[in-house]
Amino acid sequence: MKNLTFYSLLICLLYLLLWPVPIKPVSWESPTPPLMTGVYEKNDYLKNIEISWENDGHYGPEDIVIHENNIYVGYHDGLIMRSDGEFYNTNGRPLGMVFDAENNLIVADAIQGLISINQDGIATVLSTKSDSDGITIGHADDLDISTDGKIYFSDASNKFGYGEDRFEMMEHTPNGRLLVYDPETKLTTTLLDNLYFANGVALGPDDAFVLFNETSMYRIQKYWLKGAKAGTSEIIMENLPGFPDNISSNEKGIYWVALFTVRNNFIDQTANKPFFRSLALRLPEFLQPKPKPYAFALGIDADGNVLYNLQYDAGDAFSPITSVKQYNDHLYFGSLTHEGWGKIKVPK
Repeated sequence: MKNLTFYSLLICLLYLLLWPVPIKPVSWESPTPPLMTGVYEKNDYLKNIEISWENDGHYGPEDIVIHENNIYVGYHDGLIMRSDGEFYNTNGRPLGMVFDAENNLIVADAIQGLISINQDGIATVLSTKSDSDGITIGHADDLDISTDGKIYFSDASNKFGYGEDRFEMMEHTPNGRLLVYDPETKLTTTLLDNLYFANGVALGPDDAFVLFNETSMYRIQKYWLKGAKAGTSEIIMENLPGFPDNISSNEKGIYWVALFTVRNNFIDQTANKPFFRSLALRLPEFLQPKPKPYAFALGIDADGNVLYNLQYDAGDAFSPITSVKQYNDHLYFGSLTHEGWGKIKVPK
């Protein structure tokens, strides 16, 4: 029996050491997470999120758009639901959604690319690759539209597709991009590459700049579109207390940032120990590091100053929060996996 136990343990050890994994993790220096004090002081404001459409048979309302008194929600199974029923199924995974000036719903679909859907439910694929570098869009994530109709959007990773987010996090290589699609020329151009899981996208006033999140670097960057700094970027927030997901503008100087969850001790502590991250992916998925249920959103200005800090740390939290959008005096919350979308009054 002792020999059997020994050989069983040996087989398990060899499995953990030799079983191939689809990543080549790199060593990097993760900053020490900020204390949950000051502008990040813990609170329970998001405890009172009101959840709607919780029992409609779908889950994962990643993003929410309100247009002409209708609510549009994109789900895990490709379905985009409207207040009056099913609107369209992308047969992919709709993530970021915004309406253009012609009442078309523009969708960053993680599987299908950038698509446009008119009010009759007819879809057109706008882009599946960048024309400037020829690289296929691997994981279209979020978007915003400028006053001249150009669509700025993120490709989270051109290496790992939808559902492989943990591979991207564990490997920690810069496979993301910020792109722009021009409806006049029908061409897509890469503005920035080598980004760490490029995510949320939000334009600034007069389309002077675009803010975007890098989820796996815990930071927010600003890419200038106009002025003396046009074509350059700068970090406006770094070492965030969680993983930034989508970002949106309320058109009044506030940018709402969804934080997927708080920082993960395993990822931070093994940043410079790639072997251990590779080892973790050899474990059965239920034993791999999991995000903590934590509702978290920030309201910031264009320079990265925290104006609102909204949290709720509990097992019943509406989480993970992947998008926050303000309509009038309410915030609307999307989630990658939760059933139903959330709503709460904007704090005074």
